[in-house]
Amino acid sequence: MAGREDGRDWAYRVDPYGFERPEDFDYASYEAFFSRYLVVLTRRAIKWSKLLKGKNSIQKSLKVKRYIRKGIPNEHRALVWMIVSGAQTNMEQNPGYYHRLLEGEKNAKLLEAIKTDMNRTFPDNVKFRKTADPCLQHTLYNVLVAYGHHNKAVGYCQGMNFIAGYLILITKNEEESFWLLDALIGRILPDYYSPAMLGLKTDQEVLGELVKMKVPAVAELMERHGVMWTLVVSRWFICLFIDILPVETVLRIWDCLFYEGSKIIFRVALTLIKQNQAFILEATNFPDICDKFKQMTKGTFVTECHSFMQKIFTDPGSLSMATINKLRETCRERLLSQG
Repeated sequence: MAGREDGRDWAYRVDPYGFERPEDFDYASYEAFFSRYLVVLTRRAIKWSKLLKGKNSIQKSLKVKRYIRKGIPNEHRALVWMIVSGAQTNMEQNPGYYHRLLEGEKNAKLLEAIKTDMNRTFPDNVKFRKTADPCLQHTLYNVLVAYGHHNKAVGYCQGMNFIAGYLILITKNEEESFWLLDALIGRILPDYYSPAMLGLKTDQEVLGELVKMKVPAVAELMERHGVMWTLVVSRWFICLFIDILPVETVLRIWDCLFYEGSKIIFRVALTLIKQNQAFILEATNFPDICDKFKQMTKGTFVTECHSFMQKIFTDPGSLSMATINKLRETCRERLLSQG
């Protein structure tokens, strides 16, 4: 199938979001999965249409939480993300604010940093190429420039370009992407992108502590070989699994992230580690461990996003926000005392 040379070839080589599929893409197993997943998507779309009934609002409830965990259909995704994250409310309360940011005075250093990253953002996505019409690079640049001037404490940091890029692909709307980026960086992810990145470093340490509690053999292996968690998981946190897990799986994770907050990142990380425990424990040295962490984010377990999402809510066991906050406090203090 990978060798189709007829007119349909291009459509198969590029996914619905514009990403080119790699040379070694396993079309047969993907199609087997997608034909099953399509049935789920169709069923969910009917349920969501009934829930929304053409309205632009939803109240948080156990039913909505359950629906979100089972996946938001693409046609409703942007709207639901906007509502549950609080981005919609912020946008409505600040009419014209986004455009004023773009029209205001600019920080030249910030513009330069953003420009530098434009061509590095999704070189494998046809919609972000300079030759694309419309070229999403322009939209991405605007969103990042506006955000950098809105949140001066953060400005611009690598990783934000990928997150904003995904938001643009889903919302197809510049202003909505800006407000969703604000929801993620300003509220959902605690201090991941500030210059000191204390929140990011803290959460990587928190994951280490959770692994000690839930998958002790892996924690012991990491310690024995002197592998710091930041070496193997920093991109999981910074890019929220973009370019780590398949697109469809990332979007399903983000559905829950916007509704349930940052603990979802720990659920996903723990599930990946727990499911691959035996595989990781085969490692006998430092580079070997790093390689296992790269390999375990590929294959059918992560591609089959529906069953993967069911696993993240069962595999890690109970994981309360209170536990995470307590661990954050301890880890933050430890990091600060280390200077």
